[in-house]
Amino acid sequence: MSASPQPRPDAGPAPAPAAAPAKAGRRTLGLMLLLTALGAVLVLTAVSRVWAEGRAGTLAVSVTGGRISELPGGLALVALAAAVAVFAVRGAGRAAVGVLTLLAGLGAAASAAAGAGDSAALDSEAARILALSGTTATEVSRSAWPWLALFGGLLLAAAGLLTVRFGRSWPAMGSRYEAPTRKAPAKAAETPADLWKALDRGEDPTAV
Repeated sequence: MSASPQPRPDAGPAPAPAAAPAKAGRRTLGLMLLLTALGAVLVLTAVSRVWAEGRAGTLAVSVTGGRISELPGGLALVALAAAVAVFAVRGAGRAAVGVLTLLAGLGAAASAAAGAGDSAALDSEAARILALSGTTATEVSRSAWPWLALFGGLLLAAAGLLTVRFGRSWPAMGSRYEAPTRKAPAKAAETPADLWKALDRGEDPTAV
């Protein structure tokens, strides 16, 4: 006589199939925010530092990245604003924000590279100090800050690419961030019994 089949032990509920995509979405969202923050900090820090220095006669002259070009810093701020906007839009809106961040990062990198060899701002500063138009700076030397700004711009561009590729799977601003709806006032009590019932429910029986 053959033995009766033994019941299979309950393996428990299978994991939700959406758990892995949600986790991956949070990971790529965190990476995008990290790249945006790091890229913006690098660009904004670099443009505040001296990019070129030289001499105007016997006087030393120098110019910062922001004096040479306002584009890298301005575009870094655009990318920061776009990162915040990601939480307020969905679908195609996120793809548009990602493209904006990508273009801002590439623009910051390109303008930083162009400013690395620019001498117009330094010559203008030399002419201002000597009060002589047409003066050019001599013994010009350049720092590495423009290249740090370029690297920061590339990080911003990478953040934009992440937004375009994975933005649709990222969580959006929840209802708890929205303006609360106004609660309708409780109906005015008509009898003493209604008054006590309203108080028990935690309502204001005098509201109209």
